[in-house]
Amino acid sequence: MSALPASADPVALSVERPFGTLHGTLERPARLVRATALIVPGSGPTDRNGNSAFGLSTDAYRLLAEALAAEGIATLRIDKRGIGNSGGDPNAVSLSAYREDTAAWADLLRAQTGAPCIWLIGHSEGGILALDAAALPDVCGLVLLATPGRILGAVMRDQIAAQPTLAPTLPAFDRALAKLIATGTPDPIGLPPGLAAIFGPATRAYLRELVMTNPAALLAASDLPVLMIHGDADLQVPPSEADPLAAARPDASRLTLPGLTHTLKLATPADDSPAALTAASFATYADPSLPLHDRLGPAIAGFILAPR
Repeated sequence: MSALPASADPVALSVERPFGTLHGTLERPARLVRATALIVPGSGPTDRNGNSAFGLSTDAYRLLAEALAAEGIATLRIDKRGIGNSGGDPNAVSLSAYREDTAAWADLLRAQTGAPCIWLIGHSEGGILALDAAALPDVCGLVLLATPGRILGAVMRDQIAAQPTLAPTLPAFDRALAKLIATGTPDPIGLPPGLAAIFGPATRAYLRELVMTNPAALLAASDLPVLMIHGDADLQVPPSEADPLAAARPDASRLTLPGLTHTLKLATPADDSPAALTAASFATYADPSLPLHDRLGPAIAGFILAPR
């Protein structure tokens, strides 16, 4: 795309939807805009900056936006419906609802910047939402950060199995998940409160849709340029999740960053032990002062700005 004039000051943007107003922040380079992207946040009540009321304190999306602005890329980071300053019910959601929100944001972003097309940068579950929205008009391409490649139920199962206190509940989780898929009304008996909550009435319809969605199949249906980035210090979505995505699109670009955690930060373990790596990775969930992984912004910018 052609370079566009810009200002370094962040701009608050909003878009009206039938259920209320969505809010976000446009981060712009100090000089010229060379590309424009929409950052699609991850699961739960994660806000535009990468934080949530559930103890997540990272500022990861703000840091990512600033890193990309330094590379000449304008980004819009958003509060999903019902999250942060955005209106609406955070539980009254679906893939199609998020797709419509993404389309509204993309239209506004193109109008604000003059960009002919918008890149979608999806993190974790946001990567699935980006894949689902790939067929929208005027999407340049996809950047998938820590995005699952398998059906989400399998990823969740591995996450539970990796936690000694939760692993004994796997049979109950399997029963609840199977019943959710078969009937839409899971039975959470035998699950601890934290796991039972994800099968609650308010969220089960969207969860059912998610666990029945195959990210690799979504990717196979798209011919857009794609970059997949995973980290070897990610305790939630390991680099192996890129395997099904790469099989679906062998032409896609794939990168594993050493030390990259799920929060897009750099883990700095005290020693080489697995326990030290786990502690260092989890530390990045609660310290917004920790910097973004230093290779992440340049890697994304290099892909987006590459001649095609």
